[in-house]
Amino acid sequence: MTVLVLTRRHMDATADMVVAELSARGVPVVRLDPGDFPESSGLTARIDPGRTGWAGVWRGQHRDLPFEDVTSVYYRRPTGNRLRPGLSAEDARWAQAEARAGLGGVLTSLPCTWVNHPHRNAVADCVPVALAEAARSGLTVPPTLITNDPAEARDFVSALPRGRAAYKPLGNSAPGSHKGQQHALWTTPVTADHITADVAVTAHLFQAWIDKAYEVRLTAVDDRLFAGEIHAGSEASRTDFRRDYDALTYAPCAHVPETVRRGVSTLMNTFGLRYAAMDFLVDHQGSWHAVDLNPNGQYGFIPHLREPISQAIADVLQGVTPSCPPPHRPTLRRPAGAWSTPSPPKAR
Repeated sequence: MTVLVLTRRHMDATADMVVAELSARGVPVVRLDPGDFPESSGLTARIDPGRTGWAGVWRGQHRDLPFEDVTSVYYRRPTGNRLRPGLSAEDARWAQAEARAGLGGVLTSLPCTWVNHPHRNAVADCVPVALAEAARSGLTVPPTLITNDPAEARDFVSALPRGRAAYKPLGNSAPGSHKGQQHALWTTPVTADHITADVAVTAHLFQAWIDKAYEVRLTAVDDRLFAGEIHAGSEASRTDFRRDYDALTYAPCAHVPETVRRGVSTLMNTFGLRYAAMDFLVDHQGSWHAVDLNPNGQYGFIPHLREPISQAIADVLQGVTPSCPPPHRPTLRRPAGAWSTPSPPKAR
């Protein structure tokens, strides 16, 4: 039995907590970054008549990993493949695609437990898909508009209570950098007066502004839910809690509504996820509004949930809990770029 942890070469606090928990249990762990391939790691894999999968080895800088030894994989934001310096732009594009298809294809074909399989992460991480499935699962999603029509955007925002909306990025990429520093796109309050002709440049997401009492980060590991209240202590953190972590306080969430429990369970089964982090805004009337699904989200920033969530993930990887597949596991096609996508600039 070997648990393969796919994460970046340098420190990732979320991956570190899971590795520490597995190591404390005496479970063999191999931590590798696909980004090291092909420059500092090697791949040899073959498939032959009579075999049902790939046999071979991934040779890392410090140890080798026979693919047959892998019983589960924890996929935690590894980096993209790093290539030999000096390649032309055309050669680099080709080599990148071949490396991703070669190592990524062999790894994602491994018949083992994944938390989560990157193909399933990629589908669940698509905001329009996640919001639609959340609504179909019975969760309350705030009124939301996706458009590149400035007039439609103004009409939508003007019709909302108090004429206020939240602008949120649809993807994980930042629009650019300044002085070598990549920008993060935070949730931003907007009114109709803020909307200019520049909306026509690309798709934009506008969502009804929820006057929240607090937020809940709800982390699901199979059928186990871990909920923590997030209370904002500054104007910046009330707008987007990621903007001012120092102003946040946390508390155990005493009650998760049954409709939310059922909805999250349905959503997990629909996407075929073993792990997900969801964000809910709880208004002053106690209603829960689902605003974000992150299949590869962090959880360590809420202190009282670090240990139990790490233990739950380790249970799944170790096979301690029953490994019964959800009743509905749709066949999902691999979207472009689903393997080894670089980590987004925003902390989710």
